[in-house]
Amino acid sequence: MLFNSFIFFAFFAIVLVLYRRLAHRAQNRMLLVASYVFYGYWDWRFLSLIFISTVVDYFAAIAIEASADTRRRKLLLVCSLATNLGFLGVFKYYGFFAEEAVQLLTSLGFAATLPSLQIVLPVGISFYTFQTMSYTIDVHRGDNTATRNFWDFALFVCFFPQLVAGPVERSQRLMPQILNPRPRHPDHFREGLYHIVIGLFKKVVIADNMAQIVNAVFATPTAQLTGPECLIGVYAFAFQIYGDFSGYSSIAQGIARWLGFDLMTNFRMPYFAVTPSDFWRRWHISLSQWLRDYLYVSLGGNRGGQFATYRNLLLTMVLGGLWHGAGWTFLAWGAFHGLLLCGYRIFEQRAKLVATKPTGRLRHGMGWLLMFHFVCIGWLFFRADSIGQAGNMLLLMATDASVTSLTLSALAMIVFFVGPILLFEFWLERRGDLLSLLHTHWLPRGMAYAYCALMLLFFLPPVKQEFIYFQF
Repeated sequence: MLFNSFIFFAFFAIVLVLYRRLAHRAQNRMLLVASYVFYGYWDWRFLSLIFISTVVDYFAAIAIEASADTRRRKLLLVCSLATNLGFLGVFKYYGFFAEEAVQLLTSLGFAATLPSLQIVLPVGISFYTFQTMSYTIDVHRGDNTATRNFWDFALFVCFFPQLVAGPVERSQRLMPQILNPRPRHPDHFREGLYHIVIGLFKKVVIADNMAQIVNAVFATPTAQLTGPECLIGVYAFAFQIYGDFSGYSSIAQGIARWLGFDLMTNFRMPYFAVTPSDFWRRWHISLSQWLRDYLYVSLGGNRGGQFATYRNLLLTMVLGGLWHGAGWTFLAWGAFHGLLLCGYRIFEQRAKLVATKPTGRLRHGMGWLLMFHFVCIGWLFFRADSIGQAGNMLLLMATDASVTSLTLSALAMIVFFVGPILLFEFWLERRGDLLSLLHTHWLPRGMAYAYCALMLLFFLPPVKQEFIYFQF
């Protein structure tokens, strides 16, 4: 995997040299072609889905902006949303709901069959459909103007660094960077390099090495596991999914920076959160903001009293879980986080666990420790193959304390691979600046890069792992 990464970055360096010599419009066309080639290399047939979404939303947004008829504007918006949600429904959710419907009807005594669709889930479909839906919603709300240049809008939909796993960019941030010439700044290269090095380290060194522990634990029947082994497996997955997803987001941010773009930060030390709301301000920030602005607010937010607020929180998180995948484990994960948000909202004033105003180091530390383990319980449902497996592992963790050699060796691996990045992020958390390393003396910065390079060279995982969020 590391060799392939070097090949990719060597090719990208050549493309970047050519890109720098082009005028603004030519750069946009080059990026559009590169984005379609990038996505089509995986499976060219699914380029049609991106193109259809692009065409529908481009013309829908222009028609919405040009119309003064409220009813017509809503109808156009519904057509846009129906197209994008229709693609998601067919490719991502049809099989799950069809299977569940057949099982329900069979249990009621009906001989039911529904046609099955043997189709592959297009990579990144959840990300680019949410991005293009936010565009038409913003135009309908009057928060943004419709873009008249079709090819620039097409680039907004399929910009390759963040196309397949985010962050989910808003048109207010990304579109002006596409429409206007991108200024060159000497700091862009070193910022991009920083994001890419950190991203590769998180993905290859942390996530892929943690995957060995995770896969071993979750592939073992629960009858053969102990409670500490289950707990270590959950810890390892917490850092696997963080290293995997934040690593991709960081690499995307770095590549975009080299191209002159400024993508939003998608992760901000999430495992230092002390409340659920604090966690969702740090984890997958682009999706959290999307769910808040386009789902939670549309449902009524906190404007309808306490019961309505709790209902909207729970529904938003359940649908957020469903966004991640068509399965009961994802629904359970979303419901669990919804209940956490509701529970902390009820008791927040009594507990005094507010991230921005801690009432003491001990209480803050206890709040952090509790929240981290709540998040880990959620990850158990997210990673488990079934609700039954998650329940059995939870029971083992609560009732069995047998420490085995696997537990100790896996714990040592977690400390070795994850410990340094946690210390680094604790330093960033204290300084309040994600780019603090770039503002330090060249010697500690060089030592940090050298450490990442050596780890990438000497501690490659035995088996390469695909990005987890490619399946979403």
